[in-house]
Amino acid sequence: MASNSPLRHRRGSESVPSRARQQAVCESDSERGSALLTVLWLSVALFAIAFTLAHMVRAEIDRVSTDADGFRARYLAIGGIERAILWEEWTANGAVSPVTGKPFYVEPQERFHYEFPSGEADVEMIPESSRLDVNKATVGDLSGVMMAAGASREQAIGIAQAMVDWRSGGPRSITGFDQFYLSLQPSFRSPHSSFQQIEEVAMVRGMTPELFYGGYRPGPEGQLQPYGGVRECLSVYGTTNQFDVNSVSPILLSAIGVPPGAVSAIMRMRSIAPIRSMGQISGLLRGSASGRLTTDNGLVWSARATARLRFADGRYSEVKRTVSAEVRFFKKGDTRPDRILRWYDESPPAPSLQPVSPEFSPAGPLQ
Repeated sequence: MASNSPLRHRRGSESVPSRARQQAVCESDSERGSALLTVLWLSVALFAIAFTLAHMVRAEIDRVSTDADGFRARYLAIGGIERAILWEEWTANGAVSPVTGKPFYVEPQERFHYEFPSGEADVEMIPESSRLDVNKATVGDLSGVMMAAGASREQAIGIAQAMVDWRSGGPRSITGFDQFYLSLQPSFRSPHSSFQQIEEVAMVRGMTPELFYGGYRPGPEGQLQPYGGVRECLSVYGTTNQFDVNSVSPILLSAIGVPPGAVSAIMRMRSIAPIRSMGQISGLLRGSASGRLTTDNGLVWSARATARLRFADGRYSEVKRTVSAEVRFFKKGDTRPDRILRWYDESPPAPSLQPVSPEFSPAGPLQ
């Protein structure tokens, strides 16, 4: 028994370093595992950063590309308006297209389609004689336009009275309309002078953005369809008597007493070809409405162009830009150049913009 004790003692003493080595190995494995997890987490973090950066770069590239397309489309639209003005001037001076031998502008053509090397532009020329003069119209006509655009009778009369108060000479005392404007933030007083631009109408008491600008409403099959607002019916250069039948808004047609069926028929007729004489629609009109439409137009026109780019492979860009201008044309023989009265750099597209009638195809490209 005594002879075995030293052996057992040596074996017992040798087990202590062995456990220490095992512990050291375990600690080393634990450190390596921690390092591996750290590397994995760092890899995930770097991947997330790289993915986010790539997404941001891609979004920025798309934004810059869209801005570039919009910038170029804007100049195409400007070119469309300038070409339409030139066509009218050349036609007034007796020039004809060297391609077709026809006049550049055939009255009462009001829509043009232009093909450019880098895209296309649709231009709508709207005589201001197709709109109601906001500075001379009566309360009855103004309220009629508001009701035709969707306002209630009470709301329509209130807006019409507010418009008349806005354009009337300044009173010595503050009116009830002024008190309303002074209660707003920011507050203001109506100028009590003529409307200088049609956008002022949006500020009168009772007017809403939907009533002024129009919007979208569900169609027969549930799809959204655009509808116009009173902005399409009023102008500071308009008239109060007879309105151009080829471009007058359907809202204004309803306001002056044209029956709904006749409004639809007139819109359908002029989408096929311009109405050349009032005899074409004499059977559709009755009462006072028969004397408030004409085929004549004035000298002040609104030119509105919508353009989009065409890529090298023939595809069209989804980006469109619309600009518009109010142009004062001078009579034939007048040596003064036509004058742009106002320019709208970002104009909303017109809900009524339609394709050019086959009867009035453009006179061909410039040579």
